[in-house]
Amino acid sequence: MSEHRRKPPQPQGGGRAAARRGAQGASSGRRAAPRDATGPSASSYGAHGSGAPDEEGRPYGGRAEARRAAQRSGSAGTGGGRRRAADAAGGGRAGGGGRRGGGGAGGPGGAGRGRGRGPEPSGKRRFIDYPRAGRRGARRWIPSWRLVSGLFLSFVGSLMAVAGIAYALVEVPDVNKAAEAQNNVYYWADGKQMVATGGERNRQIIDYDDIPKEMRFAVMSAENKTFESDKGVDPMGIARAVVNMAKGGQTQGGSTITQQYVKNARLGDQSQTFSRKFKELFISIKVGRTEPKEKVMAGYLNTAYYGRGAYGIQAAARAYFDKEARKLNPSECALLATVLKGATYYDPAGYPEIDPAANKEDNTVRAKKRWRWILDEEVKDGRLTRAERDKYQDFPKLQNPRSNTQLGGQTGYLVDLAKAYVIRDGKITAEQLQRGGYEIHTTFDRTKVNELEKAVNKVRKEKIKPKLRPDKDTHVQFGGASVDPEDGAIKAIYGGVDATKHFTNNADQTGAQVGSTYKPFVLAAAFKYGVRDPEGAETQSEIERKIVNPKSRYSGKNELKIQNYDGSVWTDREGKQWNQKNDGDQSYNPPSYQIDLREAMRESVNSAYVQLGMDVGLNKVKEAAIDAGLKDDSSMASANYPSFSLGTSSPSAIRMAGAYSTFAASGKQNEPYSVTKVEHKGDTVYRHEKETRQAFTSKVADNVTDVLRTVVEKGTGTSAQLGNRPVAGKTGTTDGNKSAWFVGYTPQLSTAVSMYRLDDDEANKKREFLEMFGTGGEEKIHGASFPAQIWQDYMAKALKGEPVEPFPVPEAIGEVVGETPPPPPSPTATEEPEEEPSSPTPTETETTKPPATQSPDPEESCSQWDWECNDNGGANGGSEDGGADGGPGGESPPPTDDPPGTNNGNQNGGAIFGGPTG
Repeated sequence: MSEHRRKPPQPQGGGRAAARRGAQGASSGRRAAPRDATGPSASSYGAHGSGAPDEEGRPYGGRAEARRAAQRSGSAGTGGGRRRAADAAGGGRAGGGGRRGGGGAGGPGGAGRGRGRGPEPSGKRRFIDYPRAGRRGARRWIPSWRLVSGLFLSFVGSLMAVAGIAYALVEVPDVNKAAEAQNNVYYWADGKQMVATGGERNRQIIDYDDIPKEMRFAVMSAENKTFESDKGVDPMGIARAVVNMAKGGQTQGGSTITQQYVKNARLGDQSQTFSRKFKELFISIKVGRTEPKEKVMAGYLNTAYYGRGAYGIQAAARAYFDKEARKLNPSECALLATVLKGATYYDPAGYPEIDPAANKEDNTVRAKKRWRWILDEEVKDGRLTRAERDKYQDFPKLQNPRSNTQLGGQTGYLVDLAKAYVIRDGKITAEQLQRGGYEIHTTFDRTKVNELEKAVNKVRKEKIKPKLRPDKDTHVQFGGASVDPEDGAIKAIYGGVDATKHFTNNADQTGAQVGSTYKPFVLAAAFKYGVRDPEGAETQSEIERKIVNPKSRYSGKNELKIQNYDGSVWTDREGKQWNQKNDGDQSYNPPSYQIDLREAMRESVNSAYVQLGMDVGLNKVKEAAIDAGLKDDSSMASANYPSFSLGTSSPSAIRMAGAYSTFAASGKQNEPYSVTKVEHKGDTVYRHEKETRQAFTSKVADNVTDVLRTVVEKGTGTSAQLGNRPVAGKTGTTDGNKSAWFVGYTPQLSTAVSMYRLDDDEANKKREFLEMFGTGGEEKIHGASFPAQIWQDYMAKALKGEPVEPFPVPEAIGEVVGETPPPPPSPTATEEPEEEPSSPTPTETETTKPPATQSPDPEESCSQWDWECNDNGGANGGSEDGGADGGPGGESPPPTDDPPGTNNGNQNGGAIFGGPTG
C-alpha cells in the first residue's frame, strides 16, 4: 500500500451526502463511488472503499476486507486499529466510521470502526451506563453491580422519604368523632318516615377508669396478648394481609388492638382497598408511638361494634346485660369479648334473617365455646386466677336483644326484615349498615301492618287466656304476611306480640309445619307434569304421563293402603306398608270411595292427595313447590316419604304467601321483597329490579285457583269469605294439632296466617312445639278456626276501597282419570239403550273416559254456580275444617333424610308419622 495518499478530489455531485464527504475529508465508510466518477480510483476511495479496487487493481471483499485494510494502514496513521490507542494528535480510541463515514483514528480525519456510532468525546462517560458501553451482544444488557446497588439504595431512600412524609401527614383519630355515626332512616311504602335508628347508641363514650380491668384482660387474651409491649403493629399480620390481598381475598389479617382501633375510628373511609390499609398502617404506627396504651384501649372498646346495634362497651353492657359497663364481671366481659369476633355468628340470640347458619342454636354453641376459651386463656396469661375462673362455669344470662322502645310492636320486625333483605342482596354489608347514614325505602303498607296486628290481637284478647288455661293457652304464637301478587312486594307482616319482648320474627321463620296448605302444590304438579301411566312403565324408556283434570278421581277411603304409581304397595325400609288416615277417621263416598280432586281439596282428604302425590312423583311435587316460590333449604322436608304431600315442610308465612301469590298471578312468580331502594349521602346505592318468571302456565295456575275457590265457597275455608269478593285459599292443620294455617288470596293480595304453640324460653334448651287441643277453649285448633278468622278480619279491612276483581276463567285441562267402570247392567237395562242408542244417560256420559288426546269441555272444571258438580259427594262431608288438614294422618317429617325404619309410620305404630293414628 502506498505511503503517500492523494487528497481526494472534490465531488461533483451527489447531493448532501457528497457534500458531507467533502467536508469530512477522506471517507472510511462503505459508500460507492460518486455518480460522476468514471472509474475506480484509489485517490477517490482510499484504502477503505468497500468493493473498490486498490491502487494495484485488486478489489476488496466487503466490510471484513475493509477492516483488515484499515488495520494494516493503522501504522501509517491513516485508520487506526480496532483496539489501538489513539495517537497524540487525536487522543482516545478510533472513532466514527459507519455507513455514512465519519471521523478517523485519533482525530477528525482518521479511519473508524464502521459500527454506526460516532466518536466519543475524550474523557466523558454517561451518568447511567446502560446499556453498557464497550460490551457487545447480551452483555450490553447485563447491569453492573454498581448500577444494581445504586438503584436499590435509591429505591430504599425513596421509600423512606415517602414513609416519612406519610407518617408526618397522618393524624391520630379522634374517638369522639368516630362515635358520632348517623342513624339509618326507614320509610313506609308511601314515603313517610317509619323510624330512625342505629345511631343513638354510638355516642356512649366512657373513660378508661370506668372500663373494668376484666374487660381489658379478656380482649388482650383473646386478640392481642402483646398489646402492652408492642408498637402498635404486627408485622406478621401485615404480611398475611398483603398475601391475602395478592390472592384476591379479604384485606384483613391478624391485626393488633391498635390497628383495629384505627380501623373502627376511621368511619369516613371503610373501603377494602390497599391504599386504605396503607394509610391505616401509618396511622397505627403513629398511634402506637405517640399515644399511651390506656388511650388506645379505651378508644378501641368505645368504638368497637358488639352487635344488637351497640357501639362501645357501655352500649354493649346495656344491650346484653342491662347494666353499666363498670359493673360487668369476668364472665360477662368474656362474652362481650366473644361477640367482638363477629356478632352475626357469636350473638347467642342469632341472626337467621341474615344467614341461616347464624341461627340461635348454632350461635349459642359457637359463643359458649369461645367464651370458655377466653376465660381459660386469661388464666394461662396470668390475668385471671384459677379460683376466680372456676366461679364462672355457667354461661351468663342475656337479656332480650331489643330494648329500644322505638322498635317496639311490629316496627322492630319490619326493620329487621328490611335490614336482612339489603344485606342478603349483597349490595351493603352488615358493617356498613350498622355505621348508619342510609335511607331505606320499604314496601310496607302502614295501614295493612296495623290492621294485621289488630286482627291478631282481637283473637288473642278474646280467645287466648293464659291465666284461665295455663296449660293450654301459654306459649301461643301467631305469624302472618301479605304479598302483592303483581310484583312480590311484602305489604305487611305480623312477627309476634312485640319486637322488644319476643325476638323471633314469626313471619320470617317458624319451623311450624304447614299441613294441608301444601296440597295445592301437589295439585299444581299433577296439572303440570301429569300422573305416571303404569301400563307404559315397562315398555317405554321414559314413562308416559297423563295430565289430570279437577274431576279426576281418587280414593277417599280412610286407612287407605298407599301404593307406588305402578300399583305395588309402598313399604318403608323395613318392609312395613303405609296406611293413610283421614281426619276424624272419615271415609268419603262409600262403597266406591271415589272422590274427585276438587272435592278432595274442598274437604281436605288426605288419602286422595297422598296417593296423587305418589302417582305424580314426590320429586315433581317438590319441584312444583319450589317453582311456586318455596325454598329448597332446611325448611323443605324430605321428599322420600308419602307424607311429604301433606305438608311436613315448614316454610315461613312470607314464603307461603309468596307461593300462593304465584297462583293469583296466573303462574307468574315474583320473589318476595321488602326494600325498593337504598340511598346514602344522596346517591342511590341499591334499587330493586323486578324479575318475573313463568313458573306455571296460566292454564295450570288458574285451574288450581278454581279448585281453591271451592274450598272457601263451600269447603273447609268458609270462615274466610269476603262477601262478593272472590277468594281462593286452603286450610291446614298438622299432626298432633301442633300448628294450624290458613293461606288465601284475591287477585290483589295474598296472605298467610299461622298459629302454633312454641316453648322457646331461654330456660328451655330446645325449641318444642306443643299440642293445641283445648287451646282458646276449642276442642282442636284447625286452619278454619282462628287462622281463617284472623285472615278474614284482616283482608276485609286491607282491601277496603279496592275494586272487586274476578279471577281468570280457567281453560279446560287434562282428562278425567281414575274412574271405576260402572257395574254390569241387568238384562233389562241392556235392552233400553238398544232401543234408543242416540240418547245416552247423563250417568253414562259422565263415566265414559275421554281419549287421552281429547280435551274436556270447560264445564268439567266446575263453575262456582254448578251445585251438582261442586256438591257431588259432599253429602258425606267431613269434619268442621275438612278433616284431612293433617290431624291423624302422619304429617310429621322424619328427623333426617335417612331415618330408621321404625319412623316411617303405619297402622302398627310408626311414631314419626303419627303412631297408631297414622
